[in-house]
Amino acid sequence: MTLLDEYTPRALAPVPLLDAALLARIGERAAHYDQHNSFFHEDLAELRQAGYLKALVPEVLGGAGLTLQHYVREHSQLAARAPATALAINMHQYWVGTAARLWADGDPSLQWILREAAAGKVFAAGHGEPGSDAGLADSTVKAIPLGGGRYRFEGRKVLTSLSPVWDWLGIHGRDDTDPANPQVVHAFIARSSPGHRSVETWDALGLRATRSDDTLLEGVVAEADQVALVQPVGPPDTPFTNAILAAAIPGIAAVYLGIAQRAFDLAVASARQRTSLVLGGKTFAHKPLTQHAVAQAAITLDSARALLYQVAADLDGRVDHGPLWAAKVLAAKQHTVEAAQTVVNLALEIAGAASLSRRNELERLYRDVRAGGFHPPNAHTSYEVIGQSYLLADPA
Repeated sequence: MTLLDEYTPRALAPVPLLDAALLARIGERAAHYDQHNSFFHEDLAELRQAGYLKALVPEVLGGAGLTLQHYVREHSQLAARAPATALAINMHQYWVGTAARLWADGDPSLQWILREAAAGKVFAAGHGEPGSDAGLADSTVKAIPLGGGRYRFEGRKVLTSLSPVWDWLGIHGRDDTDPANPQVVHAFIARSSPGHRSVETWDALGLRATRSDDTLLEGVVAEADQVALVQPVGPPDTPFTNAILAAAIPGIAAVYLGIAQRAFDLAVASARQRTSLVLGGKTFAHKPLTQHAVAQAAITLDSARALLYQVAADLDGRVDHGPLWAAKVLAAKQHTVEAAQTVVNLALEIAGAASLSRRNELERLYRDVRAGGFHPPNAHTSYEVIGQSYLLADPA
């Protein structure tokens, strides 16, 4: 048992989809995937078998029906053993979570995603673009209308996690048919459709098993029933895009909570085992500076967990935060990422020089946690949105 287990109320938790034996096997494979920059095919097969790909699909539609609260708890445990696997799987879960949230609110337009996920299909996100900092507000990819609600897409997407295995890729592009009123088209393309290809560009510092390669869109067509939304260029504020925010961001934060928890547990275990010549053979757990670092890490970790769990509970409960909703969600992600970086840094100090070795799991966690500030929206954008929300929102 880790300290994470103590923060999952037994009365609230459903039967976990990921048991201890499965998590242990996934954890044992993580270093190999990282070393060889290879995709986590074995993890994916076991997660599919465990029903985790349909964790957020409502029970009535063939899934596990996890709430967001339960999902972030369980997902952080997956991330504690294999951060890259967890981050990539969240790219699938956020489309499933988006569809599930809309369905629960009475909008069945994306119910087909829930059916496909229940059948074992994998979804991925194709929102990243080279040279674009607009997020969902705009796109450098061309979306060309073909009539009848169909669109052809041309351009390049980057950071396409799950690139070797996705069945459906959610993308967005810009329709300039009317230059005075450009539109952003949100749609899904099937892997079986012609006109797209992956380019193996992924060789990163951390999170290497995600295989977040580039995707070239070379005329691939999204059929009318796979077009989710067409909206004016500009900051999006629709049920669809808000559901993406609510589904994607807490899951990303859960990945970094898991990294922090694992680093903390490894550091504490190290301090209990390392002996000090200065202290006459007692362990480093008896050193005041070690105790201070552990206390600092524990406080930081608890604060991140509390904020993330509260925001997840508010999302499940449809709490009305008005114009501050985006700020609340982004704050949970940003605080968790920064807390994780602090905890991992402290963990290396606690564990000592041995943590620099490539054979030490903390070395990999140190690299994996570096990516936290870059996930869209990145740290600069998150602070900007949060600040604007509080300063410029209508006080009423």
